[in-house]
Amino acid sequence: MSTPDTTLRFTEAELVILGKTADGLSAYMGVCVLAEIGCDVDSDAEWVIFATPVAVDEEPDDKTLHVQMGGPGATFVGGRGGLDLDTETYDCRYMWAIQITEDPEARFVRLDEQGEEFDFSNDLAGLLPFDLTDEALPDPDLELLEEIDDDMPDLDDDDQAPDDFDRIQRPKGPLH
Repeated sequence: MSTPDTTLRFTEAELVILGKTADGLSAYMGVCVLAEIGCDVDSDAEWVIFATPVAVDEEPDDKTLHVQMGGPGATFVGGRGGLDLDTETYDCRYMWAIQITEDPEARFVRLDEQGEEFDFSNDLAGLLPFDLTDEALPDPDLELLEEIDDDMPDLDDDDQAPDDFDRIQRPKGPLH
């Protein structure tokens, strides 16, 4: 048995991003979005499929591409929507997929809702519907302190102005 080519596998960071994408889509759409990782038998390249489970009482739609997801050996990233995906197989509405390629110009290929190549990139984030960068948000407490410091009178060591401190307006409302 040969060892798999790691360049054709999602990295741990990419798997995290794909899981966050499935969870973000679930929250945005208000339905469970599953993201199953699989591997192409011929090329040994990984792929991920995003799909939504079809409700038990729902009539199948012939216009939508359907896939079977779950079952023994299935690998998922992101939430599972309370489904028993380890043992059960579910009929799902295919949304789109991303495949890893051997092409040095395009590590990832995105497939549309019909399974046709739609877009490609060396940057996974460029193919996803959400910006998942982890930029630090400004600390509101620090911004509030900056505003208060701007209102404070400049005092030298020799200056004493106890009356000025009594007149400084304090912020109104909770600080947190």
